[in-house]
Amino acid sequence: MGGVLATVLICDDEPALRELIRVSLNGRFSFAEAHDGVECLDMARKLHPDIVVLDMMMPRLNGLEVLSEIRGDERLAETPVIVLTAQPASRDEAMRGGASRVMLKPFTPDEISAAVEEVLAATG
Repeated sequence: MGGVLATVLICDDEPALRELIRVSLNGRFSFAEAHDGVECLDMARKLHPDIVVLDMMMPRLNGLEVLSEIRGDERLAETPVIVLTAQPASRDEAMRGGASRVMLKPFTPDEISAAVEEVLAATG
C-alpha cells in the first residue's frame, strides 16, 4: 500500500465497541465510524473503504440489510465485510449474505486485529 493506510469503516451503535475496534487496530489503519446502518451505507458509498466491520444489530438498517446493500452495489460489492454478532445462530445467515468473516462477541483486541489483517491479505 506504499505508506497509504487502509481505511476501516466501523459500523456499530455502541461507542465503546467502536472504540475497542479502533484501539485494537490503532496505527495501522485510518478509520471512519458509523452509528447505524443508514449512516454506514452513506459512508461506504462516499469513502469506498478497504474493509467494513459491521455489527449485526443496529438501528434503522441491521447488519444483514447493510450487507445486502453493499453486495448489491457494483462499486462496493467486492469490499470485504466482517460481521460482528452476539448471536451464534446469525453466523450462517451472515455468511450466506456475503460476509467475508463472522466474529462472535465478545472478542479480544487480538482477535479483531488478526481478522482484519487476514481478510485484507486475502483480498489484497
